Amino acid sequence: MSIERSSAFGRSKQRTTLADEGAVQDASVIICAHNPRPDYLGRVLDSLRAQTLRANQWEFLLVDNASKSPLASAWDISWHPNGRHIVENELGLASARRRAMKEASSDLLVFVDDDNLLDPNYIARAVEIKRDWPLLGVWGSGAIIPEFEQLPAERVRPLVPYLALREVAAGLWGNVFPCIEATPWGAGLCVRSNVAAAYRDLCEASVIQITGRRGKILLSGEDVEICYLSCKMGLGMGVFPELKLTHLIPKERVAPEYLLRIFEGTEISNLLLAYKWKGDLPWSPFSGRGLLSVLKNVLLRHGIDRRMYLANVCAAVKARRIISASRPLRDGVSRK
Repeated sequence: MSIERSSAFGRSKQRTTLADEGAVQDASVIICAHNPRPDYLGRVLDSLRAQTLRANQWEFLLVDNASKSPLASAWDISWHPNGRHIVENELGLASARRRAMKEASSDLLVFVDDDNLLDPNYIARAVEIKRDWPLLGVWGSGAIIPEFEQLPAERVRPLVPYLALREVAAGLWGNVFPCIEATPWGAGLCVRSNVAAAYRDLCEASVIQITGRRGKILLSGEDVEICYLSCKMGLGMGVFPELKLTHLIPKERVAPEYLLRIFEGTEISNLLLAYKWKGDLPWSPFSGRGLLSVLKNVLLRHGIDRRMYLANVCAAVKARRIISASRPLRDGVSRK
């Protein structure tokens, strides 16, 4: 079984405290932002200023990922003694995260989205987990709690989980994929520097890129790929309820069209990951059996259930196109 309670796996017998080691940079806290909503980003920064771990014990990187208005001129982060503005012009969450991985100086990277409010002890607890659980390569929040600007309508409730919400009663860990319950997501993601370095190398060598969000293109999966890699390296992954954050969700993100785009993007990314890591080719809606299945489901399903099914069909078609385009490259044709 690949899931266990967080009572034994990888736990160090000897506990150290921050006071024992003095004021050192125990973590690099990173926000990757593309055209962030100002009131949300302001609250995110306030949550960082309220952290119980002293600011001289962690560094702060604010990565401007091709925003229309430069973040450095709009946001003063001089309140942080180790704060830095970084610009990454290649659009895409995965690109911004890789740039941050290159710039970070700590052995622990904590990724915070520009709509995440960390609980005051989040960074301190992440550092404790780093020390107490040496066999975990990546871990994250087991309590991602929504703050909706507008409550989602009842008809779209099946799609709300795709906003990356989670709440577990106890810590979970795993070191074998798939292990969804123990797989941390991008909000509040904690990554050891050796896993981050291996991830950058993987992306450099990969033909199929798991890009994450790219502006209005709502793909995902770069966080899951980091977890795949951690397990391949012989390390584990985990989620902890004491790592708690609030996810700010604007009203436009609970609109049916947006949620369906999130759903489709997630399905595309999952199919690409399955092919890249396990060699599983997505199903074809255009095969004889596939066409019959599509016809049957369109006739039998209704409302949001039918729209979700059709989004799943579109995801399979788009994932197969991406894979097909990559095959000449996989056969030895240079990308350059």
